[in-house]
Amino acid sequence: MTLEEKLAQMQSASMEQARAEGNAIIDSHREALEKVFEDHKAEALRQAETRIKAETTNARLSLNQAVAKSQLEIKRQQGKVQQELKDKIFEEAESLVDDYMKTEAYNDFLIRCIRQAVHYAGEDPVVIYINPSDEKKRSDLEDATRVHLTISAEDFIGGVRAVIRSRNILIDNSFKTQLRNEYDKFMFLGGDGIA
Repeated sequence: MTLEEKLAQMQSASMEQARAEGNAIIDSHREALEKVFEDHKAEALRQAETRIKAETTNARLSLNQAVAKSQLEIKRQQGKVQQELKDKIFEEAESLVDDYMKTEAYNDFLIRCIRQAVHYAGEDPVVIYINPSDEKKRSDLEDATRVHLTISAEDFIGGVRAVIRSRNILIDNSFKTQLRNEYDKFMFLGGDGIA
């Protein structure tokens, strides 16, 4: 074999070895880059999932806050409407009481209350007050019950109040007190019986 052939063979073998080493270096570098890429991709996915979870949590929190605020506003509006309706109902009740006070049944009610107060007092002295608006009925009521009646200095709408001082007792059959008590107890009930 000639020198040129040997050189060509050596050159060919060197080139093959250099190509093989180059290819090995390139493959090794490609694998390293692919690993870096896969690691980067996995980290980016992890960060994206974390961000999605955080944004979802923030969105839920914002939604819950908005819902709570809306519910509070609805309850406030409902309370305001209920208060307005309650006031209207009791204005109408006062009007009905006023109409009732013009009937004979009201006179019977006053006589019944006066007699009950006298009966309850027994032997103890009792002061029975009627409303200033009932002053015209005073003599008829006194004739019917044989009891001296006092006109109250305070307007209690209607009805009777009696005081038994010896026992510190107030018998309050006044419409003002009864309406106030009903007003304080009055509640709108929901469809399920819950206020």
